[in-house]
Amino acid sequence: MLEKFLKQIDFVSTKDFADNYHVIIPENFNFGYDVVDEWARTNPNKRAICWANDHKEHIDFTFADIKEQSDRAASYFQSLGIGKGDMVMLILKRRYEFWFAIIGLHKIGAIAIPATHLLTKKDIIYRNNAADIKAIVCVDDNIVIQHVNDAMADSPSVKHRIVCGGGGVDGWLDFHQGLADAKPFVRPGHVNTNKDISLLYFTSGTTGEPKMVIHDFTYPLGHIVTAKYWHNVNEESLHLTVADTGWAKAVWGKLYGQWIAGAAVMVYDHEKFTPEAMLHLIQDYKVTSFCAPPTVFRFMIREDLTKYDLSSLKYATTAGEALNPSVYEAFYKGTGIKMMEAFGQTETTPTIITFPWMQPKPGAMGVPNPAYDMDLIALDGRSVEDGEVGEVVIKTDRWRPLGLFMGYYRDANLTNQVYYDDVYHTGDMAWRDEDGYYWFVGRSDDVIKSSGYRIGPFEVESALMTHAAVVECAITGVPDEIRGQVVKATIVLAQDYKDKADDHLKHEIQNHVKNVTAPYKYPRIIEFVEELPKTISGKIKRAEIRKQK
Repeated sequence: MLEKFLKQIDFVSTKDFADNYHVIIPENFNFGYDVVDEWARTNPNKRAICWANDHKEHIDFTFADIKEQSDRAASYFQSLGIGKGDMVMLILKRRYEFWFAIIGLHKIGAIAIPATHLLTKKDIIYRNNAADIKAIVCVDDNIVIQHVNDAMADSPSVKHRIVCGGGGVDGWLDFHQGLADAKPFVRPGHVNTNKDISLLYFTSGTTGEPKMVIHDFTYPLGHIVTAKYWHNVNEESLHLTVADTGWAKAVWGKLYGQWIAGAAVMVYDHEKFTPEAMLHLIQDYKVTSFCAPPTVFRFMIREDLTKYDLSSLKYATTAGEALNPSVYEAFYKGTGIKMMEAFGQTETTPTIITFPWMQPKPGAMGVPNPAYDMDLIALDGRSVEDGEVGEVVIKTDRWRPLGLFMGYYRDANLTNQVYYDDVYHTGDMAWRDEDGYYWFVGRSDDVIKSSGYRIGPFEVESALMTHAAVVECAITGVPDEIRGQVVKATIVLAQDYKDKADDHLKHEIQNHVKNVTAPYKYPRIIEFVEELPKTISGKIKRAEIRKQK
């Protein structure tokens, strides 16, 4: 399948990739027809999904299965009056119906809005009205269903509520029955252009209401890099990315690039994460490549990895938050596998990547993805020198990269705040070392300026995480008359240390940081808390911590 979209597939260096990587973009590209149906035509029995849940159920789906079920979903949606440009929200956890639904929506030119099951009534009302959502396809979960029901009185655009797996819910249509009764699907005459909206994500920042990120129909092609040149998958791979389907990370790692590259995706439909269950899953289903945020690896390395047969696992990648070097080292020691980090946003595909041909540096994000024209710039707009902190930006004056968002839906003002003069400002700060590797510092408004020093939260957090007492932490700046700002650490303690939360432990942690990193970075203020304030997507709300006295 890759040969259909790439002139050259194998690369030996980043320069080779930069010089020769070129995606062939079909006219009116549609992932449902050009990838899913094409696999069903050429290799119908090829496995597409290996689905398992925490009730010991397991189903394999071939590409022929996915074509049949997505055709049924497309026909069913049409029967409900859903068509090109209509907004449909998918709240489906890790149920396999997500893949039927999103591909079905692609096939009729509708707009899919994946969303997390953690949304409450208020969140759902905001999303329904902000995007004029026409239908909601929802998992069979009483709490989720209740939140959706509670939102209906204030959601006039929603015409249909569709439930998967239950049926018989008052006021709801049955997705499975809809698929079973669907008429044979006939492809519409004109489904989409490459510039039409295909996907909308509500992405939560640390302040304000969520932004509506929109992507066009070519967006899946931007994830060829994700799957082939970061996850390092091929047609024999079984790839597992840990992500609820409500997050953009799901289409990064459980759909687009993996299927273009011919890999099967492992889907673990579980209610509660436990490292033991995840390790058993890798062992029992012979997962070959694994991607998860550092937090997941942080829990996994606390297990005795020698108890599991992880011989099938050949590759591991991480993103979603910065990787603490201590986590990298522990995982490498336990498995012999070097974690390959990357960086990106909901607005992009991976923009900084540790490629397979590179030697990773623990804690470094990698090097710029040459598919983007990327730079690090100072406040005055100049490109920074090696070792100097700057903002990660993407320039589009020479070309517009595949995977870059179209803008924020219905918010030109917000779009223009971050994307102007042919430059997209990510708001993320980093520095580049002499070898060209990029190191994450933090969001632009999170960088601390103390006594003339610029201190990134991540570098202090990484030092803190090497202390046994620290499970989670957040670094913020506190106003100080002498130094301008001082470093404050808000810490969640490990269970064994909770009864030792005193000044002695604070001094011990401070001294530990002084020994691990430059002494001027140590936290002069330490507060122990039960939990950190977070957004619905799990990002730490440093702005909220800064407001606390």
